[in-house]
Amino acid sequence: MSLRDIVEHELNRLTISQAVPTTVRATVPSGMVLTLDVTAIDSMSVELKELALFVPQLQSAGFDALKQWSTDLGQRITYLLENIGPLEFDPIAGQVLIRSTPPGQLSNGTQFYEIMLASSGSGTFTLRRFRSTQGRPGRDQVEMQMTTEVLLRLIDDLVDTIP
Repeated sequence: MSLRDIVEHELNRLTISQAVPTTVRATVPSGMVLTLDVTAIDSMSVELKELALFVPQLQSAGFDALKQWSTDLGQRITYLLENIGPLEFDPIAGQVLIRSTPPGQLSNGTQFYEIMLASSGSGTFTLRRFRSTQGRPGRDQVEMQMTTEVLLRLIDDLVDTIP
């Protein structure tokens, strides 16, 4: 079974049981592990705090592979609330930061997706959403809502673009 198939099965199970919040974890023989922190679910959509993908081959990947993955993700994932694109490159730490470009505008601030690609340590892709409020320093993590169909497409695109 693919990561997508496992996640789809688990989300269907969660829709029936409504046992949320919970963590959905899917593992495939290649060693990839997808983790979803699910906070709410219904028959058409899911609310997530975080999506993380552990990719074993990224642990030893060169920095150019991360840069290429960030570019490929920005070109392929065009269906979220905002487009995404690489923002910061840190070859010493083995990390690439991707954010919404531009962030979504709110009446009193902004919301944006943030993706961290890391080859050092864990070899992971992490997706979160944040809100920044005018006049207040810092940012707050907020849940991401998307249809189940969009989530499954995102999983496919993540796997398909891994360098």
